[in-house]
This record gives sequence, structure tokens and C-alpha cells, in this order.
Amino acid sequence: MYRTKVAVLKTDSTRVVEDYRRLLELIDYKSIIDPAQETLIKLNLSWTKYFPACSSQPWQVEGLVRTMTEDGYPKEKLLPVENKTVVTNPIKGAKNNLWMPVLDRYGLSFTPLPDVEWVVYKFKEKLLKLNDIFPEGIQIPRMYIGRQIIHLPTVKTHGHSTTTGAIKNSFGGLLKEVRHYAHKYMHEVLVDLMLMQKELHPNILAVMDGTVCGDGAGPRTMIPHGKNLILASSDSVAIDSVAARLMGFDPMSIPYLRMCHERGLGVAESDEIEILGEDISEINFGFKTKKSMVIWGDQLLRKGPLRFLEKIALHSPLVVWAPLASNIYHDWIWYPTVGKSIIRKFSKTEWGRLFEKYKKG
Repeated sequence: MYRTKVAVLKTDSTRVVEDYRRLLELIDYKSIIDPAQETLIKLNLSWTKYFPACSSQPWQVEGLVRTMTEDGYPKEKLLPVENKTVVTNPIKGAKNNLWMPVLDRYGLSFTPLPDVEWVVYKFKEKLLKLNDIFPEGIQIPRMYIGRQIIHLPTVKTHGHSTTTGAIKNSFGGLLKEVRHYAHKYMHEVLVDLMLMQKELHPNILAVMDGTVCGDGAGPRTMIPHGKNLILASSDSVAIDSVAARLMGFDPMSIPYLRMCHERGLGVAESDEIEILGEDISEINFGFKTKKSMVIWGDQLLRKGPLRFLEKIALHSPLVVWAPLASNIYHDWIWYPTVGKSIIRKFSKTEWGRLFEKYKKG
């Protein structure tokens, strides 16, 4: 017996924006997102720089906002947002990932979450780990309280959580830039985020881009693969489960998906999810999660043989070394060498050419 639905469509670079409309209509998004309410559009920024499959794609953003504005959703009620981390800048990221030209074209403004009011919010549900990680109280953006939300993740692997998607996208909105403290208990924290969202948001929709998917040491230093798929669901657990299955993982073997399923926060069992659109039963990307040097080092300090150094290295004024090391590795070493080589190959693909079209306006 199916308990939830996930829409999946095949697309290509010549019709992807139109196909996002088809996708949203297939999942009946108007029955999920109320046009009378204000809607947060939570973008996904994993890197300030552009890298294929890493962050929300410009055609993904356009597919959503064009459909919604054409369907009469008031522009002033659509609120695109993104947060910062200790290694990302949302304003620069919105420009580098070409979100800003798209939002400008449709008359929407972009709100960096560091610029809004954050408040301590006491959740009614008993959380697994976040209350222990932030004993002084969990701060969230005030603007999140009571507003419906649309997540715009991509299909990719992640060194901390095996896969990442709609649930992990809330990690970047509901926790401040010190959220790296939660890496030690990533799977439990992702369950907490689902519990938190159930209290905060009256309606949730995830619209996931799988036109270019990331394999390997995600969420940044990956190998991009054109897979020409787009997905949508009102069940964040289910869409992440389907994405995991597409990548070649057993969803129930991934702790955060299994725990969410067991707690009734969504559906992760494949035979309980109805797939609308494409037949994906024979698709298996064969992806393998790897750890970047930065994630490997982080886990060595938080969970490995160097954990006796965790407090002094990651929870003291000396912690400034960690974002510096991450920036040196990612931005100054990996991106100009390996990354640029990958981007040059990507630029010759249909999706690379489409990105260049967006860059030219």
C-alpha cells in the first residue's frame, strides 16, 4: 500500500524549465503550497563558487519561480533565502550560481539569512541531539515560524551523511553558521530537523534537481554526471529515499532515512512510495560516497583516534584553523586544479552549455 508520492521526470537542456512545470503539476503542487501564504524558497548553497551538482541550479530556480509566478502566486509572498556557513557566503554564492539574474528576471528578492532576526525557539518534540549540542537554546530565523517552505536540493552524495537532499537542505536554514558542531551526530540531527520542520512549517515541498548529479566526495569535491532527471514531493524523507535509490544506495541502510521512517516522519521504504512519471525501477547510477580531505579530518577529530583533541581544536578560539584549512584545500588547491579540469569537461556537455547561456543572460 503506497503511503506517499514522488514525481520523477526525464528532461533535457532544451526543455528543462518547461519540464519543471510538468513536474510541479504532476505532484499537484497547488494542493501542497497555498498561494495565500508566504512561502520560503530555501536554496541550496554548498559552495560559494559554482561547481556542477553542488548547489541549486539556475534552471531549477527558474523552473520553480516561473511556474509559481505564472500561476498567480504573489511575488511579494515568495521569499528566496539561503544561509552562510563558516566557509560560504550566501550573497556571493547567489551571484556565482546565477540565482540572482533569475530572481531579478521574475521580480523576486533574495534574503541572506544572516541578515534576518534569529530567536531561540523551544520545540515541543523531544529532539535526539540538538538540545545537547546547543544547551543554551536552538536559534532559528524568526521568519521561518509558521511559513510554508519549498526546498531546492540537488541529487548528490555527502561524506557526513552518505547522501544529501531535502532533509539536509533544512540543515542550512534552521541552524546558524556554527552548525558544523552537529557533524558528529549528523544522522540524529537530520531526524531532529524533520521534527523541527513539522512544528514550524504548515506545508513543505521539495523540488530536486537531478539533471546533473554528484558522485564521490560530496557535497563539493564530486564527479558530476548528467542524469537528466528532476524530482518533487511533499515528503522530504521519500524524495531523499528515491534519490538515494537512484544513486544506488539502499535507503533503509542510511541511518537518517531509516530513523525518520521508523518515527513516522516520512516514508523511506521503496515499496511504500508511489512513483509518478518515469519508471525508475531499473535505474542505478552506481554512486559511491567518499570523504574529502576536510571531511576525513573533521571525522578524525570528532569520532576517530584524535577525538581527545576535539574540544580544543573545534570548540575553542583555536577553531579558526578549521574554516581556514577548508578554504585553503577547497578554494585554493582543489578548485583551481582538479575542479577547473572537471568544469572544462562539464562545459562541453548540454548542461554546461546551458549554464553558459544563463551566464550570458
